[in-house]
Amino acid sequence: MNYSTVVLKRGKESSLKRLHPWIFSGAIARTESEPAIGDPVQIRGADNTLLGTGLWEGGSIAVRIMSFAGDLIDEELFFQRISAAWRLRQDLGLTESRETNAFRLVHGDGDGLPGLIIDWYDGHAVVQAHSYGIYRLGDTVAQALARVTGKRLKLVYDKSGNCLGGRRLPAIENRYLFCRENPVAEWDVLESGHRFHVNWEEGQKTGFFLDQRENRRRVQHLARGRKVLNAFSYSGGFSVYALKGAAEKVLSVDSSAHAVGMLERNIADNSVGENHETLQSEVMPVLKERGRDFDFIILDPPAFAKHKSARHQAVQGYKRLNHEAIRAVPSGGYVMTFSCSQVVGGDLFEGAVRAAAIETGRRVQILARLSQGADHPVSIYQPEGEYLKGLLLHIR
Repeated sequence: MNYSTVVLKRGKESSLKRLHPWIFSGAIARTESEPAIGDPVQIRGADNTLLGTGLWEGGSIAVRIMSFAGDLIDEELFFQRISAAWRLRQDLGLTESRETNAFRLVHGDGDGLPGLIIDWYDGHAVVQAHSYGIYRLGDTVAQALARVTGKRLKLVYDKSGNCLGGRRLPAIENRYLFCRENPVAEWDVLESGHRFHVNWEEGQKTGFFLDQRENRRRVQHLARGRKVLNAFSYSGGFSVYALKGAAEKVLSVDSSAHAVGMLERNIADNSVGENHETLQSEVMPVLKERGRDFDFIILDPPAFAKHKSARHQAVQGYKRLNHEAIRAVPSGGYVMTFSCSQVVGGDLFEGAVRAAAIETGRRVQILARLSQGADHPVSIYQPEGEYLKGLLLHIR
């Protein structure tokens, strides 16, 4: 591959020296040729020092750094990074587990591969490219992944089309970048011994919210004898865990008919439907009308803001939602609340929940600050990678 050169303004190399993997457009003095979106580039300082190599994005985040040492962006680089990611999941007890065979294998910047997500569903790897450069390298990713995982790998499915900010993409005639067996679009997986049906073609993200595994385990532990409202329930992960934890009853609420269908299948497959009710509805009316019937409310909404311009409105939305939950839960009850909006930081989210609690006049204790699981690692140099924020609240 031919590499264009990106020259930074004097003094703008400091973020690279701090190992932050993004170069913003305002830091660039010039390019020595006109790179196309997704092209590999080498980064040089104003004094011509080589600072790294990356992929040209051309937007506000102009370059995503793939190597601070100037390595070639080729199959060998992906093989080395994916190998390291696999070894980490081995250390976490995920790759050989008999109870859990679904996990995130590559988490973008956290695994040194900015813009790349790989979720592992019992040998089925679902890839999402969040940068156009990674999207163009899909076949390279698939071949490197096959080298790392060997006969464990059944297929690699590309689910990148809706992840690139509406950017028009070339048609993908075959989304199966690698296929050892007959291609499938869905599979049953295990998580903590519980069975979940995953459809990576039609489901949100890659088909299942793998980032909530540890928080679902907390729910199972706390749910015994409680009446649980699982708001924004999607495919019912929290609901299954609560019922497995001997909840007295669980109400799952989601506005999507498709999500409700997946939820009911998962409830049936785990044989926990006796104390379960499903309701297709918006969440806020249910909180206002029935919230007092529950002593454990789980709020895991979709992202309220995907851009900074929507941040204030999102914060107000979190405040209203949490106000209703905190107001409704009886003394001694719990609220587990989340934000997955990357542009709403942890302090801002916690501030919105605090403001909601103040308005209710209730005594509220923070028992835990929650985040994504360890298979979604965050680079200490790029705190933006910690997108999932949560609080476990005890209402007095």
